[in-house]
Amino acid sequence: MNSHAVRTAHLGPERQAILSRRIRLFVAATIIYNVIEAVVALAAGTIASSSALIAFGLDSIVEVLSAAAVAWQFAAPDPERRERTALRLIAFSFFGLALFVTIDALRGLFGAGQPDHSPVGITLAAVSLAVMPVLSWAQRRAGRELGSHSAVADSKQTLLCSYLSAVLLVGLVLNSTLGWAWADPLAALAIAAVAVKEGVAAWKGDSCCAPNAAVHEAAEEPGHAAETQ
Repeated sequence: MNSHAVRTAHLGPERQAILSRRIRLFVAATIIYNVIEAVVALAAGTIASSSALIAFGLDSIVEVLSAAAVAWQFAAPDPERRERTALRLIAFSFFGLALFVTIDALRGLFGAGQPDHSPVGITLAAVSLAVMPVLSWAQRRAGRELGSHSAVADSKQTLLCSYLSAVLLVGLVLNSTLGWAWADPLAALAIAAVAVKEGVAAWKGDSCCAPNAAVHEAAEEPGHAAETQ
């Protein structure tokens, strides 16, 4: 019995189809939101000369690439066959994100320009901080129950984006109110370290929970037993 069969032995074909469909919907929502987020962040960052906003826009592009990898995997009749490749792509997206954030943070620490106040940037960061954790939680829950390493890894990428939203929000607010331009790059460096850690986990395929835990969590979901579509 292969690894996929072991991970999904507790699920019937109907439930597997439901979870796969959910993951595709969550991934599609993540891609659409991040495309919009990238356009707004890059435009606002250019106007305000904000390296933090520009880096946030680049992060959104990386998140789209990660979600696209999962969408590509689950578009196949047998997603398991594409999981290793999808995990590699997600790992590279984590590493790319860490590189972008680290470069931007170091530029900020060494005084590469003072950003202007950006109400659009603050609003964008606040909205992302509200949206991203919900998308991450929903996809991670479905991915854990299905036993999909790639879906869980991508959900962590989305959660990391919410951390960056918090960092961006705090940095923009502190810069606007107190002129503390150094706060954002320091926090961003910590996020970059987390991105590297998650990238290594995705590369190794260590991002998924134990199947028994997933079953127990799924069993507690209201209406789980009655759901048929």
